[in-house]
Amino acid sequence: MAAYKRILLKLSGEALGGESARGLDKAALQMAAGEIRDVCSAGIELAVVVGAGNFVRGAESAALGIERATADYMGMAATLLNALALQSAVEAMGYSTRVLTAIKADEMAEPYIRRRAMRHMEKGRVVILAGGTGNPYCTTDTAAALRAIELDCKAILKATKVDGVYTNDPLTNPNALRYDSISYSQAIRENLRIMDSTAFTMCQENRVPIIVYSMKIPGNTIKAAIGQTIGTTVAGG
Repeated sequence: MAAYKRILLKLSGEALGGESARGLDKAALQMAAGEIRDVCSAGIELAVVVGAGNFVRGAESAALGIERATADYMGMAATLLNALALQSAVEAMGYSTRVLTAIKADEMAEPYIRRRAMRHMEKGRVVILAGGTGNPYCTTDTAAALRAIELDCKAILKATKVDGVYTNDPLTNPNALRYDSISYSQAIRENLRIMDSTAFTMCQENRVPIIVYSMKIPGNTIKAAIGQTIGTTVAGG
């Protein structure tokens, strides 16, 4: 039995770029679509917020002399590319989807309207959310927290390249220790950077747990969705 009736999956752009974390990778797209298929097969309603790091990165934009607001709008546009690619991959597996965007793109996607998104999920469609919040200076982590709260999602599944939250970066520090669970306050206090502080605060205030796990292992998403102990759970306090 599923632990959550409705969840939000936060999927980074890098996850769709494969090993290079750049552009779009066929195998990575199919793997992400397979994880979504498994969740849908369990009867869980699903919204997905996609990032854009495989196309636009803040540090690179700054190095090119692109101002922050402009770079953020470029990132919003890039999330739409990822959303459309993911839509095609999921629908190829036989599941109905809708792309809803916070930025105007009528020829490619529906505008984000809260009640419309909820209705799509109630009908069993995967709702893929693009365009972030539609505002610069807001990350896709913040967009994920906001949409999860608006759409009454019972948890955020944060798919990453590592298998949870660590005391330090496990990719550079082999002695880093993984938390099985951690409070929002501790994550903010220790600056663990799983999500930005705005997203953490929103989840804390609205009691939305965040489950952080590795996207590299097939089947992890459905395990998290049905309540198996996996990765790190951020909740409480």
